[in-house]
Amino acid sequence: MNILVVNCGSSTVKYQLFHVKGEEDYQVLAKGIVERIGAPGSRLEHNGNGQVFTQEREVPNHRIAIQWVIEVLTQEETRVLESVDEIEAVGHRVLHGGEKLTGSVLVDDEVLEIIRECIDLGPLHNPANILGIEACRELMPDVPQVATFDTAFHGTMPEHAYIYAIPYEYYEKYRIRRYGFHGTSHQYVSERAAKILDKDPRDLKLITCHMGSGVSFAAVKGGKSIDTSMGLTPLEGLVMGTRSGDLDPAIPLFLMRKEGLSAEEMDEILNKKSGVLGVSGISSDTRDIEAAAPFNHRAQLALDLMIYRAKKYIGSYYAILGGLDGLVFTAGIGENSSYIRKSVCQGLEHLGILIDEERNKVNRKEAFISSDQSRVAVMVIPTNEELIIARNTRALARKRGENDAALHRGSEKKCRKDFP
Repeated sequence: MNILVVNCGSSTVKYQLFHVKGEEDYQVLAKGIVERIGAPGSRLEHNGNGQVFTQEREVPNHRIAIQWVIEVLTQEETRVLESVDEIEAVGHRVLHGGEKLTGSVLVDDEVLEIIRECIDLGPLHNPANILGIEACRELMPDVPQVATFDTAFHGTMPEHAYIYAIPYEYYEKYRIRRYGFHGTSHQYVSERAAKILDKDPRDLKLITCHMGSGVSFAAVKGGKSIDTSMGLTPLEGLVMGTRSGDLDPAIPLFLMRKEGLSAEEMDEILNKKSGVLGVSGISSDTRDIEAAAPFNHRAQLALDLMIYRAKKYIGSYYAILGGLDGLVFTAGIGENSSYIRKSVCQGLEHLGILIDEERNKVNRKEAFISSDQSRVAVMVIPTNEELIIARNTRALARKRGENDAALHRGSEKKCRKDFP
């Protein structure tokens, strides 16, 4: 089975094409990204069939972008498929499914309408996700389309973990609650950690640390998310590249009065001008901050703040899990910054977390970085969200195929009975 995984942003389309031979045999045939959709300088970066290249052309919308991707996958010079007909299923990453969509689903008109209803909860991402689904349905009308939601893995949180202490009527009217994000990443690394540890996921207590430009931690007990740091939106939680994370809710109100800011301006400040960028005044990229820290107080302060908040979340999740078997670092920072991993773990020895500095030098590959004396297995596991989407897509597409076959067999039997 060939599965195309699509992740549409407001001005981008990321893609991976998988060839699936068996339950665990997922081969990436090609991957890439179309950038600057609807703007001058649109371009495609593609890696497939031993070739890496960049092309430029005008791309006014997501349909044209996906059509370009299909062309690149099937054209002479870069062909990995004979034709678009060889794509047997398409998996879409969708940000928000709200409370109605808490697992991967086959996309139909009803599902699309629910995703539209969640635009208020995911105004930056859900509209682009819908455009990608609609484009693929138009270009590949007979191919099963599957949506996997960034919020879905956290759908197992207990009510007391997701409810906010505001008047309950706002939950009833607007479904204001904690949803959490990066769900496919937390799911992948928690499942992979169980395999590496050779343990049943039901027997494990894990803290998974997705640390990239966006940062979220999750407490995973028995293979299920019981809490996570992001909330109604990805703004809540830890200090991130440009997002503030947790803060006194009176601060935005204070600044809006003092500075005469609108709600939109305040939203821009908290989401795009805060975090390590706001504190350091240098960059949102922690690599730049680490390089500047020895000579710049604000750069070091930004790192210290990020690390301090991370320790607080690990401690709180240790408490609600009732112990800890594994601590997993993933995503850009988690996979690559030995300094941040080491700094986060320092001072947590009383929780049984001890780092081996030599093992911690690893980058972008699976490894244990804990010392032999550590009671907690500390791991680096590169995330693979696309693989989770591909697996979910394959399962649902096969199920649909089996159902269609059963209906066909039933129709044949009826025909034989009616017309002997």
